[in-house]
Amino acid sequence: MSRKVGTVSMGIRCPIIREGDNLAEIVVNSVLEAAQSEGFSLRDRDVISITESIVARSQGNYISVNDIARDVKAKLGGETVGVIFPILSRNRFAICLKGIAMGSKKIVLMLSYPRDEVGNQLLTEDQLDEAGINPYSTVLTLKQYRDLFGENRHPFTGVDYVQYYSDLIRETGCDVEVVFANHATDILSYTKNVINCDIHTRKRTKRILQRAGAKVCSMDDLNTSSIDGSGYNARYGLLGSNKATEDTVKLFPRDCQDLVEDIQKMILEKTGKHVEVMVYGDGAFKDPVGKIWELADPVVSPASTAGLQGTPNELKLKYLADNDFAELSGEELKKAIEARIRAKDQNLVGRMESEGTTPRQLTDLIGSLCDLTSGSGDKGTPVVLVQGYFDNYTAE
Repeated sequence: MSRKVGTVSMGIRCPIIREGDNLAEIVVNSVLEAAQSEGFSLRDRDVISITESIVARSQGNYISVNDIARDVKAKLGGETVGVIFPILSRNRFAICLKGIAMGSKKIVLMLSYPRDEVGNQLLTEDQLDEAGINPYSTVLTLKQYRDLFGENRHPFTGVDYVQYYSDLIRETGCDVEVVFANHATDILSYTKNVINCDIHTRKRTKRILQRAGAKVCSMDDLNTSSIDGSGYNARYGLLGSNKATEDTVKLFPRDCQDLVEDIQKMILEKTGKHVEVMVYGDGAFKDPVGKIWELADPVVSPASTAGLQGTPNELKLKYLADNDFAELSGEELKKAIEARIRAKDQNLVGRMESEGTTPRQLTDLIGSLCDLTSGSGDKGTPVVLVQGYFDNYTAE
């Protein structure tokens, strides 16, 4: 008989993770204890997902604002630095900005408008329309911005990020000038030394600036190696970092492929089941009200086991029911669809019967599910077990 339940996502409670903890052992034990407590069993192709936060914490992957300042000064000279296209976030960027300011004499802060890269709002499109401003051709000074639009607070946090970032920079003893523009090369009227802080468009921005003669560091060029024993991330630098304290940053986890493979191996040894394992950060989804795209990390998943590579290969059941088997119903329809699923090709790209299925990487889809399951507050479930994700209508 076919199973009556499809995909299930469960948050797994774990101990508070500290630096040096054996994370693989803790994750495996927590999942197995949850299974015994709640009366479920692991199955082949279940997915165990671990939030990036506890991976970085177990690695002790932290740096201080002084570490950021030293790297900025060494790489950009410590004079006037253009900081362009940062996201508007107290957790994600403000602490990094503090370190950047400590390593500079003056910051020219160039903010994209009306929104940042991930959708945080400085202005509304209606405000721009009313003022007759084209954000793709107009560079605004701070005075022009205030004269036209006054004070604008973030609709969710209530923070005026223009003022907040300016005050934060000045408090370090660094001078600041704020401008608003959407073309990277606009910063070159102020300085040739630039940190481009955009996340998903960073390679293009850096290329444009370098071709224009700028000296450029992206966020993934900063703190890529240890400074006097500090943390680091050779691949992502400051990208994906989070505020830890007022003076320290937790970096995105590094070198975690061994972790996911170790967990997979340990589960196989203890249960005989071949599970998939991944580390996940932000999910890749957009808030329909605030227009904020959740993905402030450079990737959803920095490490995963081999079975999570690729995209779904699924048939659209409603397409089959409405087209190929429109004349069938009841048990006859069920058997026809099951037969088609069992006989489907291994690559359905471009086929009409797969039209409308989600064309995204498996790690992005599952990571988004896990991010929504674990939350970002006090649930205490930094590990998520997903069961039945790879099942289909024929699963017994």
